[in-house]
Amino acid sequence: LSATPYGVSPKGSSWLWTWALAIPKSSKSVKEATEFITWATSKQYIEQVAETRGWVSVPPGTRISTYGDNYKKAAPFADIVLDTMQQIKPTDSTLKPVPYTGIQFVSIPEFPTIGHKVGVIMAQFLAGEIPIDKALHDAQNLVDKQMRKSGYY
Repeated sequence: LSATPYGVSPKGSSWLWTWALAIPKSSKSVKEATEFITWATSKQYIEQVAETRGWVSVPPGTRISTYGDNYKKAAPFADIVLDTMQQIKPTDSTLKPVPYTGIQFVSIPEFPTIGHKVGVIMAQFLAGEIPIDKALHDAQNLVDKQMRKSGYY
């Protein structure tokens, strides 16, 4: 069962966004980054957010313990989110095999930059600066150029 609409295959249709909590190999602050990630995903932080902002505002997907009674009472979508996360198969998320792991988030080094640049183009459209046809054309060209430059095709 997919929580989102799909055409031919339900694979990949139940994606959820992800936190970008990776530590780059080039980081000069690995210890500090590790401490931050540990804190930002800790039970203590979840409880602090719940206390100051309410249970519905806690970051989902960081801890299985988040999905207890308090969160479920505040967030009627909690069961769907938890069920979706438990059923997602990032290594088998498309109708046909692909050379990457991921669903909506594609785990290639270029993905964050592509997402940012496409987001800027979509923001230009939403601000009324460019028409939708130009936004879609520019975004597709940007992605195509990056994929060719990176050797994906």
